[in-house]
Amino acid sequence: MTLEGNKDEAEKCIDIAQAAFSAGNTEKAERFLLKAERLYPTARAKELLTRVRAAGSSGGRKTPPRREPAEEVKRRKVPTHQAPQREYTTEQLEAVRRINTKCKDYYEILGVTKEATDSDIKKAYKKLALQLHPDKNHAPGASEAFKAIGNAAAVLTEPEKRKQYDVRGEEPPAHAAQHQYYARGFESDLTAEELFNMFFGNAAFPGAGAGAGGGVYQRRRARSPEQREHAGLLQLLPVLVLVLLSMMSGFFISEPVYSLQPSSKYPVPRETVSLKVPYYVKDNFHTDYQGSLRRLEMAIEEEYIVGLRHACQRERNYRDSMAWKARNFGDSRQYAEAQKLRTPSCEKLQQFHR
Repeated sequence: MTLEGNKDEAEKCIDIAQAAFSAGNTEKAERFLLKAERLYPTARAKELLTRVRAAGSSGGRKTPPRREPAEEVKRRKVPTHQAPQREYTTEQLEAVRRINTKCKDYYEILGVTKEATDSDIKKAYKKLALQLHPDKNHAPGASEAFKAIGNAAAVLTEPEKRKQYDVRGEEPPAHAAQHQYYARGFESDLTAEELFNMFFGNAAFPGAGAGAGGGVYQRRRARSPEQREHAGLLQLLPVLVLVLLSMMSGFFISEPVYSLQPSSKYPVPRETVSLKVPYYVKDNFHTDYQGSLRRLEMAIEEEYIVGLRHACQRERNYRDSMAWKARNFGDSRQYAEAQKLRTPSCEKLQQFHR
């Protein structure tokens, strides 16, 4: 039953109690007044309950309160200043509840895996943002869910923040609130609405009213067709610039002369003289490459070492997070297994430092 339904039922209970009190039946009046208080507490019910109990304790019959005119009761039931309740679907409410109460991390909030690419994350955010924006979704908690997906997208599309977020671990302290559970201390520097406008522009919901966030999402001014067309062109301008730059970059950027992984384009295996780092070149490398082979192999070795360092750090972070999780749950067997986890990239790195 909705809050308004509870209020109507409470008013009916008060009317029944008032009639019973008028008839001298204080026991029935008290019973219905207590029910009214459980359904929807009001000052009217409290005042009448006080009178009923006073009459019952004195043993005498007290003059009942004046019965209010039906028009006055009707006006009180439907106050003119109260805005009509905005409707929402079961699907919208379930989407809000999933994010606010069931998700344990930002990946679950967006519905993506931990291997999701930057493009996957942005695509998931766009889909959820259109579904959860308070101008469209009026379910209770929609504003909080909308903020949550904004924080998730902002953190997971920033490489450094995403790395730190993953390192923080999967399990929160037992006393952590739901928001602290999935946020792990990481939130966006932008507001949810600013992030939304970066993806969709200000005209995503033209003419929409104030959202469920208590007036945060204010009504946008109506614009003329010429203004809307101008705004649309301005929004397309950055996209056109990026397309032009990507087309022009092909004229100025040459392909790499080597790769650390074999492919159909780089099928010929080679090895650096100093550290014996394997790399691969094109079929025409011997005839077409005119640069210094020594400097090229120094760059190859530097790239290879940097890649090993990053991989080593990821392996150590994973091992440490598994050990922390086992220690947090008091699982000695899992802790011993975590300590035995190998870090092959770190082992290769140590070989170069001998």
